[in-house]
Order: sequence, then C-alpha cells, then structure tokens
Amino acid sequence: MTDPNAIQPSALDQLPDRDPEETAEWQASLDAVAKAAGPHRAAYLMRRTLERAEGNGIALPKLLETDYVNTIPTAAEPAVPGDEAMEARITAWNRWNAAAMVTRGSKHGVGGHIATFASAAWLYETGFNHFFQGKEADGSGDQLYIQGHASPGIYARAFLDGRLNKSHLDNFRQEAGGNGLPSYPHPRRLPWLWEFPTVSMGLGPLSAIYQARFNRYLTNRGIKDVSASHVWAFLGDGEMDEPESTAALALASREGLDNLTFVINCNLQRLDGPVRANFKIVQELEAQFRGAGWNVIKTLWGSAWDELFALDTTGALVRRLREVPDAQVQTYQTRDAAYIRQDFFGKDPALAEMAKLLSDDKILECFHLSRGGHEARKVYAAYKAALDFKGAPTVILAQTVKGHTLGEGFASKNANHQMKKLTVDEFKTMRDLLELPIKDSDFVDGVVPYGHPGADSPEVRYLQERRAALGGPAPARRVHPVAPLPAPAEKAFASFDKGSGSQNVATTMAFVRLVKDLVRDKETGKRWVPIVPDEARTFGMESLFPSLGIYSPKGQTYEPVDRDQLMYYKEAKNGQILNEGITEAGSMADFIAASTSYATHGEAMIPFYIFYSMFGWQRTADQMWQLGDQLGRGFLVGATAGRTTLTGEGLQHADGHSPVIAATNPAALTYDPAFAYEVATIVKDGLRRMYGEAAPGEDPNVFYYLTVYNEPLPQPAKPSGLGIDEGIVKGLYRFNTAESAGVDVAAANAPRIQLLASGTAIHWALAAQKLLAEEWGVAADVWSATSWTELRRDAMEADAALLRGEERVPYVRQALQGAEGPVLAVSDYMRQVPDQIAQWVEQDYSSLGADGFGLSDTRTAARRHFGVDAESIVVAALAQLAKRGEVQATSVKEARERYGL
Repeated sequence: MTDPNAIQPSALDQLPDRDPEETAEWQASLDAVAKAAGPHRAAYLMRRTLERAEGNGIALPKLLETDYVNTIPTAAEPAVPGDEAMEARITAWNRWNAAAMVTRGSKHGVGGHIATFASAAWLYETGFNHFFQGKEADGSGDQLYIQGHASPGIYARAFLDGRLNKSHLDNFRQEAGGNGLPSYPHPRRLPWLWEFPTVSMGLGPLSAIYQARFNRYLTNRGIKDVSASHVWAFLGDGEMDEPESTAALALASREGLDNLTFVINCNLQRLDGPVRANFKIVQELEAQFRGAGWNVIKTLWGSAWDELFALDTTGALVRRLREVPDAQVQTYQTRDAAYIRQDFFGKDPALAEMAKLLSDDKILECFHLSRGGHEARKVYAAYKAALDFKGAPTVILAQTVKGHTLGEGFASKNANHQMKKLTVDEFKTMRDLLELPIKDSDFVDGVVPYGHPGADSPEVRYLQERRAALGGPAPARRVHPVAPLPAPAEKAFASFDKGSGSQNVATTMAFVRLVKDLVRDKETGKRWVPIVPDEARTFGMESLFPSLGIYSPKGQTYEPVDRDQLMYYKEAKNGQILNEGITEAGSMADFIAASTSYATHGEAMIPFYIFYSMFGWQRTADQMWQLGDQLGRGFLVGATAGRTTLTGEGLQHADGHSPVIAATNPAALTYDPAFAYEVATIVKDGLRRMYGEAAPGEDPNVFYYLTVYNEPLPQPAKPSGLGIDEGIVKGLYRFNTAESAGVDVAAANAPRIQLLASGTAIHWALAAQKLLAEEWGVAADVWSATSWTELRRDAMEADAALLRGEERVPYVRQALQGAEGPVLAVSDYMRQVPDQIAQWVEQDYSSLGADGFGLSDTRTAARRHFGVDAESIVVAALAQLAKRGEVQATSVKEARERYGL
C-alpha cells in the first residue's frame, strides 16, 4: 500500500532537473531553518519567497491565502483627502437616523434591519465622499449595488442631503399611502433612487459582474464609451454562500474586468449565527477569489492593532489570529479583558508576555472596536488600491462588527439581525458615544427623534459639495430623455403574412428568421443583443455567427476549426452575440444589464434571450422577478417549447408549466403563438410598446415571454379582416369557422363547439375540427389563443373597474360574444394555463392539457398519452355536447372505442 504520509509526486517531477545539487541545497536550507527556527519561520520564508516570485512575474502557483492581516500596511496608507472629523459627524447622523427610522417603524410592526448598516457605515460613507461617480457629470456614472439590509442607512443619508424628509422616514416600509419608502432597494417602487434590486441574495454579485461586462460590451461595440464607469457591489459574507454569488468569478477575471469591485462586509455573522463558526470566512473567500484570478485586498484590523503588531517580533500574534475560528472572535467581542487575556493570549507563551505590556483598555479597544471596516483611512486605502489595480477585478474583504455603535446589547450578538429597535436608554447611550447634540427633552413620549444638523450646516454643505464634485447625488437612477427608436421597416414583419406555402417551418425558425431581418435594419439593427446559453445551433442561429460575431474582449486569437465553412465560429471584440456557455443564470444577468441600459447608460438596447423553455423560468424565475423589479425591457424566448413537442428528451426537458410561472410575474407579457405571422405581430407590437411610442396607459417597463416550437409545420397566411392584429396582441381571435375551413358538415343545424388552442396545439384543434365535421356531424370553430395570461389580466382589470363603478367588459367575453356552443380549450401545457380564463367565459367551459411529468417518446405517442391529440379533442368535444343533450351520449363511448382511447 502507498504510504499516505509520503511526499506525493507533483508536476515538477515531470520536468528535468538541470542542477540536482543546487536543488538539494535549497531543500537542505529549508530543512535547516525548520530545525533551527521552527516550522513557523520556515513557512514564513516560503510565503515571502513565493510572494516575491509572484511580484517578479515568475510562473508559480499562486498563494491562495495570506496571513490574517491587512493587505495594505499602515505605513503605506495614503492620507484621506478630506475632513475626517466632518465625515465622522456625517456618519454619526446617518447611524442615528437609520436606527431611529427602524425603531419608530417597529411600533407599526413593519420591521427593518439596524445591525447591518451599523457595521457597514464607513464602507458606504467613504465611497460617497470620495469615490462613487454620480450621473450628472459626463458619462453614466458608477453603478452601485447596495446591500439590501443596509438600506436604512442609505435613506438616512438621503434625508441628510435633503432628498428625503421626515415624512418619508416615518413611512419606511409603509408604501400604500404613496409617500413611503420600500424596505429594500426596489427600482420599481422608488425609481429615482434605486438602480438595482439586491435583496434576493446572490443575484446582486452575479448581476454586478455581468453589468461590468456589459459596460465593456457597449464600449467595444461603439454604442457608448462607458469606460469611466465603475461597478461597486456591496455584499455580505453570509450572502457569499449563495451559489450565484460566486458563479461568475472566473468570467470577471477571464475578461479582465478591472471596472468592478466587490466590497464584502465581513462581520462574520449571517441571519442566525456565525458565517463560519469553526473556520474563517475571510480566508475562505480570499482563497476562492484568488483562485479565480481576482485581486484581493484584506482590510481587517483598525489602527489600534498597530501597537500589537509592532510587539509581535516572533510572529505569534499573526499565527494566533490565523487559527482562532470566527465564532471565537465574535465571543471576544462580548467578553471582558480577563477572558481575552486567558483565551487568546494565554495559548502561547510569547503572547502571554505580550499581554503583560497591554492595558485592559487597550485589549478591549482592539477586540471590541478596532476593525478595518470601521476606519475611514483603512477603507479609503482599500478603495484607492482597487481603482489603481489594472487587469483584474478586485474584492475587498472588510472586517467589521455587526451592530457596531449600537451598544452592548447589539454588537456581535447572534440575534441582532432580528432585533428591530433600541430602547430610549440605549439611544441615549448611542448619542453619547457618537457625540450628537440631541437633548433628553427631544425624546417626546418615549419616541426617538430624528436628528439633522440643519440644511445650511457645515455637515450638509460638506456632504453636498463632495457629491457635486463627484457628479451628483448617489445612489440615483436616471432615465435620460431619449427619442423613441424608429420602427423597423414593415417588410421584415409583412413577409410572414403570406405564410410558408408547402414548406414546413417551426415557429422557432420563424423567430430566428425575423431576428435576422431586424438586425440588418439600418436604424435599430445594432441595438439588438442576441443572448444564447450555448444552444445557438439547436435553435438554428449559427448563421448569425459570421455576420454578427460572438462578443469576446480578446477578439479571435485562433483559427476556428470550421473557418472554411460558410457559417464558421467567429469571435470579435465588437461582436454582437453574447454566447454565454451553459449558464442560464449568466444569460439572464446579461439580459438584465442589456434590458436596463436605457436607464443605466441612456442607450436603449433590445435584448432577446433564447433558451430551452424548460430551463428558463423554472431555473431562473428569481432573476425574472429581479428583471421586472429593475424595469427591464426585452424579449425572452422559450424555444423547444411544450410538453409533447420536444421528442425524446424526457421529463427534464418537457416544459408544461413555464407559462404558469411567467403568469406570476406582473411585468411579463406571456404569449404562446401558433403561427409565424403571430410571432411577427407580437414582436412588432413589443418593439412599439417598449422602445417606440407606447399608447396612453401602457407601461413600457415590461418584457415579453414568447414560447416557440421546434416542430416544422406549414405556416398559414395571415387571415384577412379587421381586428386580427388586435386579437393577436390581446390574446384571442377566431382563426376560422367550420364553414370557412371548408369542412363538410352534413346537418344544416349541426351542433357547434368553439375550440380554443394556443401554440402548436392549434394544429391538433384543426385536425379535430375536420374529424368532428366528417365523422360526427359537429361544426367546430377554431380560435387562436395567443395569450391566456393577457386575457386573464384584462379580465381582472375589468373586474377591478366594476368595483370602482366603471362599466367594462373583459376582452375575452367580447371576443366570444355570440359564439355558439360550449368552449373547449387546449394547449401543450398543463390545464392550469388555459384555465386562467375559465371564470370569464360565459359559455360552458372545459379544457385539456399535458399535466404531470413529461416522458420520452414520439410526439404522436406523447400527445395520446396526455390526451391532447386530435382524437382526444374530438372525444372531449363530444362529451361536452352530450352533457348539453346536443349529441347522443353513446357517441362519446363510440368515439373512444373508434380512436382506441
């Protein structure tokens, strides 16, 4: 057996040793140091040697962890170019008002978070005073992803600079009256302040990376030079547990996104307790980010620690800091000096001697208060170093104390995330600590007062002057006045009206063909952003590769293997396609950045993201909600749609429910078009609404979800007549009648039924229409239900109007008014999809759908299995008519037997 303790072979064993004697001397030197000075000294020398090698560009594996000390030593810290005392007073006011706002709101039971901002106050204040570029200067300014639980502190600062008043603060988390503040960063609720929704944790860091990447995309494509914009993402150490938080770290370093900085507030606590109780989260994150190629800056200890490090002549202090687990560091925060002397210093003789030189006050200052994230000078040094670093993104790991300055009842307590208020006595203690001029008499009836130094005070003037120098208020969302995009040439849409003749065309192919025409438009073509998660060939989009190019900041540094083919794989620095690889989450983050460019950069872009419909909403619905909250615009396209249409792939690929999930998103307009001309009509109207001239009452801040299919079928010509386009957009129109379809109904007064179908199901309905007429003497009219969801929303709005005393009839009822017989609805989705409209249909209503899990088989077999094929529709139609006494009850049994159901 192999000895597990034996030295394992490495890559170096595969390299020839040109001087074995020299190698042996180096190894002997290391052995001698370890023997004479101990393993700690040997390890120290090795780390310093590796650091020197890395600094000289010598190709060696990187050190993934450094000592548990500040990356920037005190002697190397630049001076803060401002009035630190003034900034301390501003921060004190913000701390006070954030805590006051949440405490006052707690009387109404609305909750709020105090401890997070208390730990991060200096991380924000330093940025606001010295780094964050506003949107009123040239360019787009910086993009700020604010940690959601810190929002009270951001509101407090906006109150200080005059953008909010006491009434706003009193309505924190009370929005129904129209003058309130949303709990977290919600652009849809407070669109002049918040740019990015960040409280669905993990999505903020992912979106920040793709926002920084999209900024480069805009610049490299020549749309707008946004190279001066910097993306700042403020995150929690607990938030980094979310897989999305670190999913795109390699992308950021691979593309050299030095326009991006993560600031991770390492207060060592998550909602219920320590982030890494038995380990060290800072060291873990450092290794993770370094391994991914990021520049890492650790800002851990405040200036009070300088004396301790100066006394550490043996390295014992650094070793002890590296080995103490985070939960114990949290415990030190709450214990007295005697406990710290015994438990921290008493573990090592050298440290015990050091402790004799330290007063109790000094020990408590270091272990209770002094953290790098609580000192402006430390934070400023880290931010400046981040901006100065080129070639890679930077992460700043800033250690703080959760609940800092809120008193002993809050600081580092496991429960502080759920603690919503301070007592009056605790506020008075906080006031004294922060040295704020608030009198005891200001506490009227036990209500904590808001504090403000005055609109013309030195603090407010300083704050406003600093923001003016940096380009205006922050955070802020600005939608720059831009002219509506001109409508593309009508020819691109009209070409679908005549149908495909005898050629079979899937609606997926129809959409791709439409996009090919639209990206060639001289006015708007360059604004399309095609996004695909490594499935372009599946969707027939490979023809776009050579014409549009795949975006790569490095261009194409190789000769593609298919260069001699017409549709070769072409990457380009100004490429238009974002081909993301196998990442639905990354593709959605791309889509969000592109879809909100009209606000972020004043440049309207038209993204479409095409994906397996099963792997869109099911996998990334949280990001779709983020998209709606951020007021994004564009087209999501669920290709290979339906539960029975993607043959052979099985239940994991068989989408029978994406329209159900999409229906839960108020910003999503969900369509299930059956024909190519419907696809073109919907896209045309979407471009008008989102990017052109929206009609009165129409919200342009929506996005479209279209399901398209991979089943090649003849595409009919667009029916003539008034109201077809309106019906397509609103969700329902009559495609044909039994008479116009040319089917022969024997009886003059034949029983009649209305067949409503969406997507590919309309072809089964048309086949059923023929069977019903020829074999059962039943006349069926066929309707195309392009959007069950839009029909439902219109009906709900009509119901709400009636409650207001307004007369309004739902569109679905108007469309079906006078239609004879019962209604039978069918789709390639679960019955819940067509059943959305059931309560507003006056006729007898029933439905068919593909409920349950999918399965691998032919389309024909799958449709028979789920009972949605033409023959199943016939039996269901006869059953409805038999219930009404319009056909013989025996017909239903006869049909089942005839069709083998």
